[in-house]
Amino acid sequence: MSRYCGDRIKEKNTMKVNPTVILTFLLLSMMFGAGALSASLGLELGKAALKEVTQPDVRPNTSGESNSPATAKGKGLKLLKEDEVIKTVKARISGKEVEPEPAQTKAVEPTAEQSAEAKAAEEPKKDERFPIGTKDQDVSLEVTGVRREGSSLVLDVSLKNESSRSVQFLYSFLNVTDDKGRSLSATTEGLPGDLPPSDESYKGTVSIPTALLDNAQKLSLTLTDYPDQELELKMSEIPVQ
Repeated sequence: MSRYCGDRIKEKNTMKVNPTVILTFLLLSMMFGAGALSASLGLELGKAALKEVTQPDVRPNTSGESNSPATAKGKGLKLLKEDEVIKTVKARISGKEVEPEPAQTKAVEPTAEQSAEAKAAEEPKKDERFPIGTKDQDVSLEVTGVRREGSSLVLDVSLKNESSRSVQFLYSFLNVTDDKGRSLSATTEGLPGDLPPSDESYKGTVSIPTALLDNAQKLSLTLTDYPDQELELKMSEIPVQ
């Protein structure tokens, strides 16, 4: 009896399921389920991504541009006949058929009048009021132009000595007055202190501060030689504007 009971207990222990095996099968099932789910999800995403993609048209009777008229109408390439190609080549070699060269646009040369007008347009317009000059004992003084430069009014002047002797000037004695009789301070630049006898004109400038002009319209200049003061170069009606 006791032996029979022992055999029955062993049989029950043998039939008892091991929990480790159950856990292993459960993990494997979850892995297979997750793999199947991810594969299904990836397939759906791939289909959605390729939904708008179409296969290119590689038929030989269509051109490379899908939106060209030839493609839309389904027209193929136009093939030339061999005999026509040979005939055209022979004609070109023999010189019987020469394709006309594209007409070249001949440049229209401007007329002399147009050239003169263009040249006059490019050149700065000269002020007809200048030059203004004066002369004494073969020594001449000219004002060739008036311009504003910064805060100064600049007179472009030139001196020329056609006499037989040198003439000296001290430009601090240059007298500048406006049309209201006011004496103005002026500085010179570029004019020689000793003017030699020559046919050459010596150019320089006379600068006057614009603050001293005070709505003046015209200026007068007076310059004498130094120290003898034997000649006097005097001019008036020099326009300021």
